[in-house]
Amino acid sequence: MDFLSRLKTAYTAVTGGQIYSRYDMQRLAQFARSKQGLRLTAQLMQQTDALTKKDIGMWRQAWQMAINVDNPIRSHLYDIYTDNLIDLHLKGCISQRVGMVKRNKYRLVNKDGKEDEKATDLLRKEWFDDYCTHVLNSRYWGHSLIQFGDIQKGADGIRFQNVELVPRKHVCPEHGVLLKTVGDDWHSGIPYREGEFAQWCLEAGDKYDLGLLLACSPQCISKRNMLGFWDMFGEIFGAPMRIAKATTTDDNERKKIEDALDNMGSAFWGLFPDGTDIEIKESSRGDAYNVFDKRIDRCNSEMSKGILNQTMTIDSGSSLSQSETHLEVFENVIEDDKTMLAYNINDKLLPFMLMHGFPVGGLRFEWDDAASFTPAEQREIERVLLEYFEIDPQYFVDKYNINITGVRKAKTQPDSFFK
Repeated sequence: MDFLSRLKTAYTAVTGGQIYSRYDMQRLAQFARSKQGLRLTAQLMQQTDALTKKDIGMWRQAWQMAINVDNPIRSHLYDIYTDNLIDLHLKGCISQRVGMVKRNKYRLVNKDGKEDEKATDLLRKEWFDDYCTHVLNSRYWGHSLIQFGDIQKGADGIRFQNVELVPRKHVCPEHGVLLKTVGDDWHSGIPYREGEFAQWCLEAGDKYDLGLLLACSPQCISKRNMLGFWDMFGEIFGAPMRIAKATTTDDNERKKIEDALDNMGSAFWGLFPDGTDIEIKESSRGDAYNVFDKRIDRCNSEMSKGILNQTMTIDSGSSLSQSETHLEVFENVIEDDKTMLAYNINDKLLPFMLMHGFPVGGLRFEWDDAASFTPAEQREIERVLLEYFEIDPQYFVDKYNINITGVRKAKTQPDSFFK
């Protein structure tokens, strides 16, 4: 099949129709001018998410739909995930874990273990940072489909124009197809693991994985409910209630009293016939602080354990020894994420880049885990090296940004100085 025939086939897959008009030919020409040719999101009919209240029953039902063998649908579960991510504690846990991985230095090395600095510079771009974020987020959302933009060449080398996430609701990873409309049967989907689409997208995460947010969702929902109950408690018992009693039955007079009460402030009020008894009782079994705040704390600690595998790097700690133990656990989690990301880059991204003309053949990605030293330790190392070895002055020029004109000769003291 020649290029024009393949282009027409691709256009038909995207638009869902045949080429009939000049307008269609113009759109076809736009495909031809693009270095990418196809965008996975071009044929998706995206809709605005509905922000409805979620509960445990909806979460369990959405989970059941997501693991349906005949027709898995994840859209309802993703709605719950999105709703839960407004929880600042959960968001902070995820940001801490992702940020700790991305702060590490990396490099591309050849088979001898030497860094190829020019190749490493190809990764020091915004598109690579976005790609790493999407791969790391697959830990929490589960399977993620990542789409690459057009290839651009400039003075600083070759790059992808952008990297974006294909809307998860439109992806059925179990069968490797895109759903034009959310909720469609997967049999009507468009395959993305073969053909033109496969050349411009990569996957992260297992196709059956639903992510860590699945286990965190019940805690988020419970926490949100408890906060709502606490607000309700504060509304009832936190402000005094104004009670007015009137014997008049004239609607106009009662309206004047109601307006007066309403304008007195934000506290709630009531107008009742004379002789009405109002009684508000607070439970004597425990104070509201322990009932609500303790449950909210437990929700936070459970989410910390689920995301960070410990609590003290984001919650308050009780002792130095315990915090050191928790930090060691957290560092193991970060190392696991680093290993996962390195495998993804070496096994998927680098071959993908090589296919698109990036000069990364024979190179592999690795983390730069060179030991870091304090300034005092660094000065002592340099002093010892200068004492026993000849060091290239350019090292100090580059490190301290100073000009070195030559070696300073030691001054000799006159003989009279020693007499």
